[in-house]
Amino acid sequence: MDMGKIHFYEKTTDSLRLGILLAIVGGYLDAYTYIGRDVFANAQTGNIVLLGIYAAQGRWMQAMLVVPPILAFVLGVLAAESIKTLDARGLIHDWAQGVLFLEIIILVIVGFIPASAPNLLVTVTISFIASVQVSSFRTLIDTPYCSTMCTGNLRTASKCLYMAVTKRDRLEAQRASWLLIIIASFLVGAVAGSFLTERFSEKSVWIAALILLASLGMLALEERKTKRASR
Repeated sequence: MDMGKIHFYEKTTDSLRLGILLAIVGGYLDAYTYIGRDVFANAQTGNIVLLGIYAAQGRWMQAMLVVPPILAFVLGVLAAESIKTLDARGLIHDWAQGVLFLEIIILVIVGFIPASAPNLLVTVTISFIASVQVSSFRTLIDTPYCSTMCTGNLRTASKCLYMAVTKRDRLEAQRASWLLIIIASFLVGAVAGSFLTERFSEKSVWIAALILLASLGMLALEERKTKRASR
């Protein structure tokens, strides 16, 4: 399937440039919680597995400790959907900007939590942020993706590459390239998060907040351009 040159209309919320920034933040936060708190907080698969293991072993205290991050992730989904509902009802200006602003405020607060504080306090908070982000930004141009974990992106990219090679499909090749860029961005974020967390401890999370601030500025600038064009 040869489609020639392919053109896409990109909303800023679905754009590759925003996806790159969000993926960097996703990798950064995962490294931040692992280096600083010895856990991964972005995805809940590990916590659910641990819950099952501890329950099977009758280690109920340990089992209860992995429940809060799971609940925080659920609350993050509810928060993201609530923000979108408020936008649809005209009660807030823009759901995407609202989501990023919420993430930024929480990350600034996290930076003030000392390293001596219980790990659970930070992991629950990061789980909530990751959930809000992954529930809000789910499309990369025209392709489903995830900015806080890589498994689904890797699966979809592999499938797209297969279709691109076997069917000579340029569209699938393009999609594969987008997803591989997102995966690479996540890796860059993880490297940066590891390096900076080891040097600046809990304050290093503010770098992720700055990246989200840049993302927020991008959305605000695009909105301004759209308003000017419509006049």
